[in-house]
Amino acid sequence: MTSPVGQDAAPPPREVDCLVVGGGPVGLLTAILLGRDGLRVAVVERWPLRYPLPRACTIDHEAIRILQAAGFMAEHAHLFEPSQGERGGYEFRNGDGELLQTINWNRVAESGWANTNGFYQPDLEAALEDLASTTPGVSVHRGWTFTAFDQHDGGVTARLARTDQQTELAQVDARWLVGADGANSAVRSQLGVAVKDSGFEADWLVVDYQPLSDEDWTAFVTQYCDPAQPATAVNSGPGRRRFEFMRREDITADELGRQDTAWRLMAPWGVTPESARLERHAVYTFKGQCAQSWREGNVFLAGDAAHVMPPFLGQGLCSGLRDARSLSWRLSLVHHGLARPAVLDTYGPERTGHVCEIIDEAVAAGRVICELDVERAAARDAEMRLRAQDPGAATREPPHPRLGQPSLTDPSADNDGRLAPQGRVRVGERVGLFDDVVGGEWQLLSFGGDPAELCDADDLSWFRQIGGVIADVSGQGHVEDVDGHYKRWFDAHSCQAILARPDFYVFAAGAHTDVPHFLTRLRQAIQPATTSGE
Repeated sequence: MTSPVGQDAAPPPREVDCLVVGGGPVGLLTAILLGRDGLRVAVVERWPLRYPLPRACTIDHEAIRILQAAGFMAEHAHLFEPSQGERGGYEFRNGDGELLQTINWNRVAESGWANTNGFYQPDLEAALEDLASTTPGVSVHRGWTFTAFDQHDGGVTARLARTDQQTELAQVDARWLVGADGANSAVRSQLGVAVKDSGFEADWLVVDYQPLSDEDWTAFVTQYCDPAQPATAVNSGPGRRRFEFMRREDITADELGRQDTAWRLMAPWGVTPESARLERHAVYTFKGQCAQSWREGNVFLAGDAAHVMPPFLGQGLCSGLRDARSLSWRLSLVHHGLARPAVLDTYGPERTGHVCEIIDEAVAAGRVICELDVERAAARDAEMRLRAQDPGAATREPPHPRLGQPSLTDPSADNDGRLAPQGRVRVGERVGLFDDVVGGEWQLLSFGGDPAELCDADDLSWFRQIGGVIADVSGQGHVEDVDGHYKRWFDAHSCQAILARPDFYVFAAGAHTDVPHFLTRLRQAIQPATTSGE
């Protein structure tokens, strides 16, 4: 295990396949996924110690499936508290506490995990760093600051300095460099990449506390759309809660950030020094931004280095973990000569289009919540009450957009670029989630019969070479759809078969008889010309 103490931190290796700048969850997950695929990876983090206080506190089903793919969930599922039962869901209430609208965060999730979960980020980061440090080929180096890089035909040469002793220098040659170094990314700055701003900005006080007694909350997240004091209450992981309070013009950021202000603002909910232990209070500026380019040559951006968003939908960290998965499978295939380098070109466009839609929805929710004008707030409340009277619109789902374009997918009646399902299956005596029981990087699934019976032997051999698995989930084969999860998904999407990518997005979908076409199109899209006979 890598020591978190900077005084004992060894410099990174002189040569690696990939250098990851930033040792937060996104950087660590990127390293773990690449290391599991046989790459040599070094993670450098400028801070000698992990940040000891919570920041992100919600994570969705898709992000947890990504952690599952990294081998994380087998031992760490206890770190996450699902949104479920009476306390589940996402509520909008006005200043009088009246319920105005709900978002269905308790719906059945495509990925086999609870749709939304609370967690404590210091515990997540500690577990991810432990896993990274014990993954063959991966090393974590705290106390080393990225200073500059040069690109050349063979990759990237990065220059580093010891954080606490700037005269101690190190140099790393890597085929690729991933900047996962946060919203003030030094990697992005050196690339000279511009950032597009959403035009939304608001200061909020974030208060984390541990209740000393049971609390009665009706929802996982409640947005109090009160023009007198907009506020948010959220489950922030097992045994923890969070409040967020918007700064009004009649209070300065310094005043808002005081401890006595935190207690005063939480008092209406019965949260007092006698009933809770204050863990953190800090003022943050909530905003939405996205880098205009996520790749320059062999250098890539991921996580907050590529995008930031208001936290109103709990999608900031989730989007960063999606970046890690989307980028890592591409780098792995190219590294092993199983895909042409051009597949890397679709990383940025796919992720930009996807994350921009989520940023837009988070900003829209923020504008609703942050309304301070009493008359406009009253009109908003009336509109939300009216919508709530329609049974079909009273509960809506959180955003789950398609991939941006151009994407590495095959047009499939609007199903390509959608999130693919994972359900519980039975194979023999074993029952569990598909990824654990059957596995596979690429998944060719059909509800119409055995896909292998339709495919050319050479195509099947190639598909298995890139980590593909094939399954008939109709119940006629050896994989049983225990809960009917796959049947419901196929019925809802009017198809019989899908080819899903390693990041769980649909490459192609259609009829059972379309399966051979899926493999042909995939080979055409990714296979290097030197091995495809072109």
